[in-house]
Amino acid sequence: MEIKWFWIVILAVAVAVAVGLMETEGCLEQERVALLHLKSFFNSPSALWDWVDVKGSHCCQWERVQCSNTSRRVIQLSLNSARLHRYAVYLNASLFLPFEELKSLSLVDNEIAGFVDNEGLLPLKELDLSYNLLQNSTFAFISRLSNLKSLSIAGNNLQGCIDIKEMNKLAKLKHLDLSDNQIESLQSFEELENASTNVQEIYMSDSHLSNNILQSIGALTSLRRLTLQNSSLSGPLPSKGWCDLWNLELLDLSRNALEGSIPSCFSNLTSLQLLDLSNNHIKVPSSFISFANNSFLKYLFVDQIHLVSESTLQIRTKHSEFQLQVLCMSNYKTKGSSKELPNFLYYQYDLRYLDLSNNNFGGQTPTWLLENNTRLQQFLMSGNSFKGPLQSPKHANVNMFEVDMSNNEMQGQVPMNICSTFPQLEYFSLSRNAFEGTIPPCFGGLKSLSLLDLSSNNFSRGILEELAKSNSLQTLRLSNNNLSGKIPTSILISNIDGLYLDGNNFHGEIPKIDLSAIPFSSFRDIDLRNNHLSGKIPRWIWNVSSLETLDLSNNHFDGHIPRELCNLGSLIFLDLSKNKFSGSVPSCICSLAIEHLHLSKNRLSGPLPRALYRSSSLVTLDLNQNNFTGKIPDWIDTLSSLTILLLKANQFEGKIPSQICRLNSLSIIDLSQNKFFGPIPSCLSNFSLEPTFEKSFPNAWSLPGIRVLEDAEHADSTIHWYPYSYVEEQVAFTTKKGLHTYSGNILDYMSGIDLSCNRLTGQIPFEIGNLSELHALNLSHNYLTGFIPPSFSKLKQIESLDLSYNKLSGIIPIQMMELNSLAVFNVSYNNFSGNIPHEKAQFATFDESSYLGNPLLCGPPKHESCTGTGSIPKSPNASDSEEESGWLDMHAFYLTFCVCYIIVLMTIGAVLYINPHWRRAWFYFIQHCIDTCYYFIVDNIIGVSLFRRSP
Repeated sequence: MEIKWFWIVILAVAVAVAVGLMETEGCLEQERVALLHLKSFFNSPSALWDWVDVKGSHCCQWERVQCSNTSRRVIQLSLNSARLHRYAVYLNASLFLPFEELKSLSLVDNEIAGFVDNEGLLPLKELDLSYNLLQNSTFAFISRLSNLKSLSIAGNNLQGCIDIKEMNKLAKLKHLDLSDNQIESLQSFEELENASTNVQEIYMSDSHLSNNILQSIGALTSLRRLTLQNSSLSGPLPSKGWCDLWNLELLDLSRNALEGSIPSCFSNLTSLQLLDLSNNHIKVPSSFISFANNSFLKYLFVDQIHLVSESTLQIRTKHSEFQLQVLCMSNYKTKGSSKELPNFLYYQYDLRYLDLSNNNFGGQTPTWLLENNTRLQQFLMSGNSFKGPLQSPKHANVNMFEVDMSNNEMQGQVPMNICSTFPQLEYFSLSRNAFEGTIPPCFGGLKSLSLLDLSSNNFSRGILEELAKSNSLQTLRLSNNNLSGKIPTSILISNIDGLYLDGNNFHGEIPKIDLSAIPFSSFRDIDLRNNHLSGKIPRWIWNVSSLETLDLSNNHFDGHIPRELCNLGSLIFLDLSKNKFSGSVPSCICSLAIEHLHLSKNRLSGPLPRALYRSSSLVTLDLNQNNFTGKIPDWIDTLSSLTILLLKANQFEGKIPSQICRLNSLSIIDLSQNKFFGPIPSCLSNFSLEPTFEKSFPNAWSLPGIRVLEDAEHADSTIHWYPYSYVEEQVAFTTKKGLHTYSGNILDYMSGIDLSCNRLTGQIPFEIGNLSELHALNLSHNYLTGFIPPSFSKLKQIESLDLSYNKLSGIIPIQMMELNSLAVFNVSYNNFSGNIPHEKAQFATFDESSYLGNPLLCGPPKHESCTGTGSIPKSPNASDSEEESGWLDMHAFYLTFCVCYIIVLMTIGAVLYINPHWRRAWFYFIQHCIDTCYYFIVDNIIGVSLFRRSP
């Protein structure tokens, strides 16, 4: 026995030495050379940076290469986005011939249009050709790869009706991905069935399919997963074909235009585990009787569908066998005003994830759902109409880690035992209700609590010191309550990184704390706006280097903005508006990567801060209602990312510089209530005014670690998103006869120009009419002359147009009636004349106040009737602008006359100086005129006088 064990040990050592020698030898030489040949085709240096021909280079250790542990041969290559030159190319598959054991090859995003030869790809089991330039003929080439099990041709140029009979030879194929193409339908499914195909997964998302795809695909009886998401399917669900997929486990028909009821044959899908019908027009009965026989159904996604109320209670649902684990049914649509929870929920006992958000369900808080489903982990009920107090279930739920019942109508006090009911809470939101009283201090003792949102309620008492004791709490949002007193020091030195105490009654100074006690890496957001805080901003705030958002607006802070502001290298959003700050803006602010800067309604002074020079990250600059003076500097165009410029109600003067027109991203500009003079730059038409998501803040979202069930196939559908920051960009802009605040998605699409209450002169540039995306234009209270450019008819998105209190004249162009979005129109107190185009379109909605102070205007809504036929005169053309203007510009006339007079005199003088002959002739002419005048006076004036004196 001892000899036997001796030889076993020797053999083991020999194997280990052999393996070690293999590793030191590296991959096979012929495959290493072949890889270097491939590098000449896939030539991106950053992609294949370590593929180098040097001694000792082990190609099995190169990135994107995987080798077999036993044979040292290459078995997998990942060559995604590995080509430097981006143009269509054909790949010679013989380059892969040396790789005899290659099983998996990924060639994603290389602009491959086709292949030459196919011998090198015959061993493949997995082939990913996504996002190239392949066409329908590719199937003839791929059909020869008889060993394929997985094939992806997503994002190519496949078009129309695809005949897949060429795939008969792919008897081993199980996974087929044809997503993101222009495919309308697939043919020859019957031939595939006859070939006993084993296709189990088909993905055809983001296509343009016709409904017959669901009928023809029924031939694939081995199919387990079918994804037709966002594929332009429309009309009713067919009653044949797809219901024959006995083995189907996953079906995704979301984001289409399917309608009608679920056919009765749906009950044949007895193996179905996951069904996604979200974002369709499909009608589902409130009893969910359509799914009663699908006993294996665990994951059901029916967001934004039509829930149909039933006249009688469906008893059969009570005895149904299906028990869901995940139910997403948010934003459903119904015709009835009464919205009650679907009765089938009374018989569900195994739910883990439940989302019934934004359905306007009413009645008492559904505590019974929590009691029936003890395994529930995520309970999402925001955006409904639940009333009454919040009632805790009878027994604790140790699995629950997220509860969101925000935006309901609940009231009363939050139960003090809420923490013992949900001891594992991580995310808890009761915002936008009517809760009052005391915030339970036990929240500070929850070991896992990460987000607590009790904003927009009526809480008047809360022991913030208890909440500060939490070691896990990261986001504390108590905004818009009735909390008062001073901000405790303990909350400022806690582990919280998002502190939102805005909209309360806190007063006094922000506490001064020991800088060494602050976890500088913690704070990300501080929002204390809309309180009664006063004094100076403590210096410790300017040393929180991780701070990204700081909002202290609408308080009573005073003093200068300190230079320490520039220590906040991560700062993106700063709002100090509506305070009492004075002095100038720190010169070092240009070194920050700040994107949104709000300093309005303070006492800041001086010229436009040179500190902003070359602030290329700046998106919003709000300096409204301060005491800034001087001109808009020529370097304004260095603010290359500027989208919103608000300089309203300052003391700026001079002309509007043309450099401002180089800010191509500018979509909201307010220069009103200043002292600008001169003409309106015609180059303002350079603004693109296109919607941009850079304007709104926050423009990023984060996932707060929501867990997903291990066996869920649609993990992305069970994700509940929270905003990255609760501080929201808001912009006040005057339009539609009032000051309006824009934020979020509305701000992204808003565009406007306000140059009112200045000293601008000249005519309105006709180029302004090219701003077809403009929503608001205010040029009122200036000294503009001329007429309304007919090009204004191209302002198709205009909602508010104010030209009042100017010296404009002529008629109101009839083309203006094409502005169907126009809600506010004001041309009062000008010199317009003619008939008002009042009878049609939006102009029929404007009253007499839009036309006051124009005595020559007639017709409704004014009481003065027009003489003659009363027809609307034709609009003016550029050629007769002087005639339509009504009055000659006398200033221009005098200036032109004087210049011409001086030029004539100088010309005569120059000619007489150069030519002596003309000079003598001129002198003789002048002498002759003098003599003639002299004799005329003597003969006719003096002579007459002497005659009258004689006796």
